[in-house]
Amino acid sequence: MSSKLCPKIILEGTRLTFKTDIAFALNEHPRIVGPRRYRYHSPLISAEWCSFTNFPWGRGLINFEPQEEALALETYHIWARMFELQNYYSWIVDRFHISTRAYQWMTYQRDFDFRWLEQRLGPLGFRLVFLNRSPESFAAAREERLKVSGKPSQYDDLNLFIEEQKLIKKLVAESSLPTFELDISDNNIQAAVEKIADWMEQTGGLYID
Repeated sequence: MSSKLCPKIILEGTRLTFKTDIAFALNEHPRIVGPRRYRYHSPLISAEWCSFTNFPWGRGLINFEPQEEALALETYHIWARMFELQNYYSWIVDRFHISTRAYQWMTYQRDFDFRWLEQRLGPLGFRLVFLNRSPESFAAAREERLKVSGKPSQYDDLNLFIEEQKLIKKLVAESSLPTFELDISDNNIQAAVEKIADWMEQTGGLYID
């Protein structure tokens, strides 16, 4: 019997770097999760879920307010425990603790020490993919996103994303997790997925010993 595919990938990056599109593609890619003859439940989670408020585009693990800090940190602890309890499965995460650190610093000038989290994620085989793009490529990416966005106003200020990307790059460099930096300026999602699959294979990130 062949080894079981158990990849664990955290996708980080500012908006308009196609993280969600790439997450869905990875979660159905035979090199990442194996061949499938039918669709079934496979975990794809995100810290960007607005799960702390009862209205759309509200607050969650990334953009929580100071009075919600305890709620956010408890949620991170629960996710860590969930991963530990279900280690022999694939997990694709669309934005997580790096995005939280970036948002909280840019908004409240508060930094959160997530070394404890990475110390738990590392032994489970989690890897970090930093998706980024050139400053001049954001405009074209925005035009594509506006075709489907339910809240176009969130893409008005591209400078915000450019500055956030600089900070995320710094925070990714501080991470203890194995990291792959990938330029998505060409907007080629399929090529990006193949490059991530190559990296996961080359670094032993698809299986658990």
